Amino acid sequence: MAKTKASSLVGKLETDVEIKVSAGKFHNMFVEKPHHVSKATPGHIQNCELHEGEWGKVGSVVIWNYVHDGVAKVAKERIEALEPEKNLITFRVLDGDLMKEYKSFVITIQVTPKHGGSGSIAHWHLEYEKISEEVAHPETLLQFCVDMSKGIDEYLLTEEV
Repeated sequence: MAKTKASSLVGKLETDVEIKVSAGKFHNMFVEKPHHVSKATPGHIQNCELHEGEWGKVGSVVIWNYVHDGVAKVAKERIEALEPEKNLITFRVLDGDLMKEYKSFVITIQVTPKHGGSGSIAHWHLEYEKISEEVAHPETLLQFCVDMSKGIDEYLLTEEV
């Protein structure tokens, strides 16, 4: 019987970002107002438009225009999962620049209230399969998510004033 070994093309990257706003407020930015993310982080996200479906509904497709590593890029993503009680949303990349280097790419954002203090933790989970060994793991994209989270946090904090 042949043994199958895990492919080095498949990977996962995760990070936690401490934010000051509530978990629900941060989560709602991606569910109800993703088109406002460009206002919050104009250096990262230029535009987000609804391609099909409804904002914040599983199966809906959104198109993101963003700048990663100084290059303008596009991602067409479908909302795969939405768990409001857990402040969790999952996007699957269907088309765009990432699909030039990855067979699959899934981004999950889960926001949880901080234990014993104010603020929250935004947990980013990237799951992917590279098209070849030459493709780098998306560490710079993970940093992009961290920087974007901080920008959204600042935007939401000024919105509260």
